[in-house]
Amino acid sequence: MKLHQEGGTEAARCAGCGVNLQTGDASKLGYVPEQALARTPVICQRCFRIKNYNDAAGYTLDQDDFLRLLNHVGSTDSLVVNIVDLFDFEGSMIAGLPRFVGNNPIVLVVNKIDLLPKVTNYNRIVNWVQRQAKEAGLKVVEVVLCSAKKNMGFERVLQVLDSCRNGKDIYVVGATNVGKSTLINRLIRDYSDLDAELTTSQYPGTTLDLVRIPLDDGSYIIDTPGIVYKHRLTELVEKKDLQKLMPDKVIKPLVYQLNEKQSIFFGGFARFDFVQGERQSFTFYVSNAVPPHRTKLERADELYAEHKGELLAPPTREDLEQLPPLTKHAVRVPKGKQLDVSISGLGWVKVNGLEGADLAVHVPKGVKVAVRESLI
Repeated sequence: MKLHQEGGTEAARCAGCGVNLQTGDASKLGYVPEQALARTPVICQRCFRIKNYNDAAGYTLDQDDFLRLLNHVGSTDSLVVNIVDLFDFEGSMIAGLPRFVGNNPIVLVVNKIDLLPKVTNYNRIVNWVQRQAKEAGLKVVEVVLCSAKKNMGFERVLQVLDSCRNGKDIYVVGATNVGKSTLINRLIRDYSDLDAELTTSQYPGTTLDLVRIPLDDGSYIIDTPGIVYKHRLTELVEKKDLQKLMPDKVIKPLVYQLNEKQSIFFGGFARFDFVQGERQSFTFYVSNAVPPHRTKLERADELYAEHKGELLAPPTREDLEQLPPLTKHAVRVPKGKQLDVSISGLGWVKVNGLEGADLAVHVPKGVKVAVRESLI
């Protein structure tokens, strides 16, 4: 059997999902180890892992292919499960999702609630998510909070899917690093009869095919690759820094009383300036593996130029050169409002006072900065 390496032309197809097989890159769809080519039938590593280990490994998709995939979903009668990351809510939302999935009901599964401080009121979080989803034009039949890592809330996820599914197929969609694979693995364990064969689900315009995982009642879980959003800092950094940016335990909020004309760096990834306003407190919800450094605003540019990648690290100076240059975002918080300023992939800052403030946030060019109602 001849397969294309990266950049090659000849390809065989996976007997499980129909994707073009390749032996060049284990992180991409269609990968099959050379030694597995002797098997009959030949299936890709992703299908092999699902079939033999009930494990849906995560793969990624660029935005154009992902939008084509969503258009395909709109022509079906299905339940759409959209997984988002509570730590990066704005950054992991799929823009325009309702436009693409048609009249199919959407269940919004909000992952990583284990990162929030223990005293958090989860009902308030659900209400906050519902308001944010509505603002984004997303009509959801249910919001469910969970933690894929800590196995929290999964019974509730399964209950909601049971009540909303009515025998329909389940399409699971989400950005990269939101916990989609973990959820699918759990669904396979609870719902699927893997004695049935994995099947092909082709849709026009791309070489990518969906993996359809058979359920006991004759319908399917359809696993879609994660979409890569370049506006998330987590998509831009090196792997070793990704682990530092993404918290693995409860975040310890950092509270700073700041005077105007003070700045705080978070490693070399971002800078927060309190430009103008009454002395007030700000709470930073950022991975505790990314150290803060406070300085005067007038010294901030000089400090960054001299100490990036050293005192201001991670990342290293060498890795920092691979990131886009820091770009300034001016933010005005009006009097009487309690708002968060979120930095996609890094976390968020809560403006605690009601005095109003002029702020500036410096992040690598293209990284999303959003102002929102306070989460906590």
